[in-house]
Amino acid sequence: MKRLWHNGKLYTMQREGDRVEALLVEDGKIIAVGAYAELKGQADEEMDLDGAVLYPGFIDSHMHMIGHGDKLLSLDLSKAASQDQMMDMLLGARAGLAANEWFIGEGWNENNFPDKKIFTRQELDRVTESPMILKRTCRHAMLVNSKALELAGITRETPDPVDGVIMRDTNGEPTGYLKEGAMELVASLVPEPTEQSLTRALRKSVDDLLTLGLTGAVTEDLGYYGDYRNPLQAFKNVIGQEKKFRAHLLRRSTVFEQMMADDAMYDEPWIEPGAMKFFIDGALGGKTALLSKPYNDTPETSGMTVVTDEEIDALVALARKHDEAIAVHVIGDAAVEKALDAIEKYPVVEGKYDRLIHVNVLRADLVERMEKLPVILDLQPVFVSSDFPWVMDRLGEDRLDWAYAWKKLLDRGFICGGGSDAPIEEVDPLLGIYAATARRKPGETHEGYLPDEKLSRFEAVGLFTTGSAGTIGKADVRGKLAVGFDADFTVLDRDLFEVDVEEIVDANVVLTVVAGEVMYRA
Repeated sequence: MKRLWHNGKLYTMQREGDRVEALLVEDGKIIAVGAYAELKGQADEEMDLDGAVLYPGFIDSHMHMIGHGDKLLSLDLSKAASQDQMMDMLLGARAGLAANEWFIGEGWNENNFPDKKIFTRQELDRVTESPMILKRTCRHAMLVNSKALELAGITRETPDPVDGVIMRDTNGEPTGYLKEGAMELVASLVPEPTEQSLTRALRKSVDDLLTLGLTGAVTEDLGYYGDYRNPLQAFKNVIGQEKKFRAHLLRRSTVFEQMMADDAMYDEPWIEPGAMKFFIDGALGGKTALLSKPYNDTPETSGMTVVTDEEIDALVALARKHDEAIAVHVIGDAAVEKALDAIEKYPVVEGKYDRLIHVNVLRADLVERMEKLPVILDLQPVFVSSDFPWVMDRLGEDRLDWAYAWKKLLDRGFICGGGSDAPIEEVDPLLGIYAATARRKPGETHEGYLPDEKLSRFEAVGLFTTGSAGTIGKADVRGKLAVGFDADFTVLDRDLFEVDVEEIVDANVVLTVVAGEVMYRA
């Protein structure tokens, strides 16, 4: 059946300001674009947009879909604006918990508190006698109570793991604050989720993503929930069966080799395999991102790496053995340098691109090296809203020139996708588009953090359309309105290119369309 979409603003994203009057869609593809009068006679039915604004379907270039669903289903601490508010939320959620049942919370961020308070295990013991895990917003640190430490056997005599830190008080006693690899000492005790629970979380996630206008996402979920088959099956249970959505699955290094040996099956075009993912460093919030010089506000540390140089080489070599690209988490400039060293030593197979995720802190010499390599960049514009102004204290003036430098990277010609890193940040793509253009939090009135790095509206929307499609090798079939492209559309009630910048976040999703089918209607 041929359906004609018309009577709205239809932005092609091929060139700034470029619009078409109508689109003809059949079997999930755009088969014609042009004037309504010319295409009307070919249509079996019409979709009247009633003045709404249609864009190519928004794609999130980096998130954790099951993790996002988990956050929606669990205690969300991300909105706590003070220690008292966080404690009230914890106390209010404790009812009915069995003594052996884990109390799990998500998203706390001490940088949102006036006093930057980080709770101790003794304070958390007030909440429950059950074992507790509270994941920091970056997921590179967590808080646990005394019961959790006891179950994990963590005492003052327990040494720090090579890839993490057990924070201690002045007497050497664990405080309950665990960073990086130290988290696994406790997290490994939590019972593995079942296929059923993962399916429930993913269903919740996809439903939410569609309401926000997202038609697809690059997601990393394999390798966090025990046997990779459980999360992979959850994707097959939900996507393509219940809902049309496009999931590009990064494969974590911990399960990658097994997946290759098993010849794991997907369900394209809805579920497709991506690069092999691993981490080199942590996060700026917890001061575990690896910098080439010490933190300005904590000169005794430069951050940390969660893998050795030898392990990085081995991981990249493993991906190359299977002719695969890597997707590597690098936030600090020293971490980027380590990634580039390995990529230069083990070039990716022709036609594929290595994915550098976050690249929050760079240097001019690193960018020059990146320009010579087949790399694509995952950028999270919302990091500007959440990390500033405190990140300026972390880095100091000397490192701000190449910090969160989205404009300079686009101007250099890099393929850049826009993502949220949900559940670390809010998943709404409108928040990302706003942050990329305004460089501040919604409601603030200053000129923006590092305002020279502001993107134009076209560039910002492009991160979530043409850019994200380009990062997964789909630039010739997604991210634009053109003949032969997938009929994935995000329809809003206002024009992001014309409204006042503060109104971007107030736009409402009217329709979310995947392969020509309406998956969400307001």
